[in-house]
Amino acid sequence: MRKSFPERWGKQAIACYSLALLATVLMLAIRRALDPVLGMYVPYLLVFPAIAFSSRYCGVGPSILTTVLGFLGEQYWFSSPLHTFAVTGGLEQANAVAYFSVSAVVIAFAESGRRTLARLAVSKQKLEQAGEALRMSHEQLEQRVEERTREIKATNLELTNQAEVVRELSGRLLHMQDEEHRRLARDLHDSLGQIAAALGMNLFSLQDGTRQLGQNQMRALDESVALTQELSKQIRTISHLLHPPLLDEVGLPAALQFYVEEFARRSNVPVTLELSADLGRLSREVETSIFRVIQEGLTNIHRHSGSPTAAIRVTRVDGNIRAEIEDAGRGMSPEKQILLTTLGRAGGGIRGMRERLRHFGGTLEVRSNDNGTLVTASVPEDRAAVASDSDEIDGSQIATRLTDFDEPNARGIEERYHEFR
Repeated sequence: MRKSFPERWGKQAIACYSLALLATVLMLAIRRALDPVLGMYVPYLLVFPAIAFSSRYCGVGPSILTTVLGFLGEQYWFSSPLHTFAVTGGLEQANAVAYFSVSAVVIAFAESGRRTLARLAVSKQKLEQAGEALRMSHEQLEQRVEERTREIKATNLELTNQAEVVRELSGRLLHMQDEEHRRLARDLHDSLGQIAAALGMNLFSLQDGTRQLGQNQMRALDESVALTQELSKQIRTISHLLHPPLLDEVGLPAALQFYVEEFARRSNVPVTLELSADLGRLSREVETSIFRVIQEGLTNIHRHSGSPTAAIRVTRVDGNIRAEIEDAGRGMSPEKQILLTTLGRAGGGIRGMRERLRHFGGTLEVRSNDNGTLVTASVPEDRAAVASDSDEIDGSQIATRLTDFDEPNARGIEERYHEFR
């Protein structure tokens, strides 16, 4: 059981007074032993060490007790007349005054030093406590930082996994979109295109054999022929925009050549096309992605840049298939470029281009200034595997696409189709 403060203070005081008393007795005993040598020449000399000891280690009360007992002992045993406490004569009175004065100074200095040491001890204890509290706080903070770091790492890992899943799904979605465009383009070409061609040939036949019709009937027939020609042209255009058949039939270079020529004709923007001689055939997915990137780039030039010209370059450089779309238009503002380089803030077209390329480990870079804009798309060659020869179709097979429907005079229809187109 822990003792109360009065009990602990009482025991400590008894110990201090006892120690002071013992020091006084010891000094008086030493004085007694040295009395034949010292005599009366240096009174109170051996009492001062006892006073200094009591003042330093026992406190004010015990040191006063030592001072009084030392004075009484010196007077009784060693001062003349002996065995009396009376102070006689002026010299003894002066010695007594000096003794008490020096004792007071010693006690005062000792008490000041003791209190200073006590304050220092308290300050040291507080510093140690503060240091311990700081150490514990530091350990707790490190523990919280480690826990938070683990949580952030787990969250980042989860977000990375989710981002990978999103990219994979985005790639699949783009692939499915391309496949759907390819199917729609073939359906338009093989069904509506053939119907429009047949309708046009029938109208031509009517036009050749009905010269006796009236002027109104002939005008309606001519308008029907013109509308049919326009319908066939629009079907071919839509089919080509959905998915150019040359891309599957003879590859990316021919498809780009045809598309660039058609784009220049429709937009009145001259386009130069540079194709690397060693470009060759690429995988169908990569060819489709590069074609779509160039298609989107030319569309942006026509809609936004105001450029009078455009340039397309497709080359093999440093183990990559690189496509560059360059214009000489008004360029983009720095704010717009920052938005383009910020994740998730680019426009739909740029974002789609990046997603297509990222699916194959590729990159998209956009640089723009007052002199124009340069869009660079890059795909690693090892991700753009060359198609096998069995996948290639020569030019004669393109015409076969026109005779897929079942008609007795398929060859004649093919010839009339080419004439009508």
